[in-house]
Amino acid sequence: MTENQDFDAPSSTELSFEVEELAARKTAFKGRLFALAAIAVLTTFLSPWPGFLYIYFLLLLFVALGYGSYLAAKASWKKPWHIYAFVTADFILLTFTLLYPNPLIPFDYPAPLVFRFGTFIYHFVLLAGLAYLYKPRLVLWGGISAALSWLVGVVWMMYASNAVVAEPAAGDLTALMQTLSNPLYVDMGIRMQEVIVLLITAGLLALAVQRTRSIALRQAALASERTNLARYFPRKTVDMLATRTNALSRPREHNAAVLFADIISFTAWAETRSPRETIVVLREVHQLLAETIFKHDGTLDKFIGDGLMATFGTPEPSRRDAINALSAAVEMVAAFEAWRQARKDTDAGELKLAIGVHYGPVIIGDIGVNRRLEFAVLGDTVNVASRLEKANREINCRCIVSTDLVEAARFESPEETSTAIEILQSHGPLTLRGRRRATPIFILP
Repeated sequence: MTENQDFDAPSSTELSFEVEELAARKTAFKGRLFALAAIAVLTTFLSPWPGFLYIYFLLLLFVALGYGSYLAAKASWKKPWHIYAFVTADFILLTFTLLYPNPLIPFDYPAPLVFRFGTFIYHFVLLAGLAYLYKPRLVLWGGISAALSWLVGVVWMMYASNAVVAEPAAGDLTALMQTLSNPLYVDMGIRMQEVIVLLITAGLLALAVQRTRSIALRQAALASERTNLARYFPRKTVDMLATRTNALSRPREHNAAVLFADIISFTAWAETRSPRETIVVLREVHQLLAETIFKHDGTLDKFIGDGLMATFGTPEPSRRDAINALSAAVEMVAAFEAWRQARKDTDAGELKLAIGVHYGPVIIGDIGVNRRLEFAVLGDTVNVASRLEKANREINCRCIVSTDLVEAARFESPEETSTAIEILQSHGPLTLRGRRRATPIFILP
């Protein structure tokens, strides 16, 4: 681990959501490709030769705009307004495509006749594609851009083609039919209706996207909380805490293994080192100890200065709590020794680790007040494990485990326990501070 590296630092919710937005943009581009391919097939049958070749060219421009928007979103030089500029360009190009006469059509027709083809509905396809990006403001901007582009196109059509916009007097059916049959006639009422419906649709879609974004942010926050929980609890425990309401509100008692680990004389060692060197060494040791705990389905209860407390069988017990704790303790000793050997040429190689493990009844639950709750494991088992860890200094060993733990592990898995016993040594009963009865132990010198 480098000096500038955080210990398993999680990404923030906003950073995670930005990654999801980029993935959504990629999905939106794929959706655009599919939609444009479908439109290309449709125009192949609806547009006479060679008119659809001009449509193909315009569709390629839409592909280029979509890909350009995706590349801009990934670039380090991107600005917030870039995505809005690409959306505006999309709708300007769409309006041009729908209103400008196709120069490859083999016959001429009055330009205002294009309004009779119902091509305005393609705006809704482009607008729907913006919903993938989880940005309600962008959807609204798309609706406004589409409306303005279409209105400008309609006005241009009116003045460039001598369009007829005047309507006959009310009640004159003959004049009405003549007006409607005139290819130069543009019904401004329908054009305004198109714009209004488009804006209403954009507003409703923006509300839906806002709701979806809120749900997605909430889910991202929950996922982040689960990730944080996973730094302290096994995965199965995280799932239990995430799915149950007030899972630890009622104190419970059952058997569990408690492990304490501490770096001997670390405070004295750190006194002559820089804060940077001290924190780097501490993070390295914490990381290898924590990884061993998680590997054996343990719960990292807390860091205590240069040491830590871990439990096996909390908040939910299992059939392997004792053997998991025993295996973790033995592996911790080996992992720390390998770490020391890798730094034997430095002062850090002189550090020693002390471990104490005990098995017995514990009480688990929330302690504190409503505004500040903390998961706690309490009981005599915790006190014994803590004193066993401190006793390493008295009898000059690296790990002390109680016979209670060994017997419980032997009951859970005789074969695995036998392997661990080959490494440990039996020791006479040890009288711990504050306890009248001696505690039978095994040690690892």
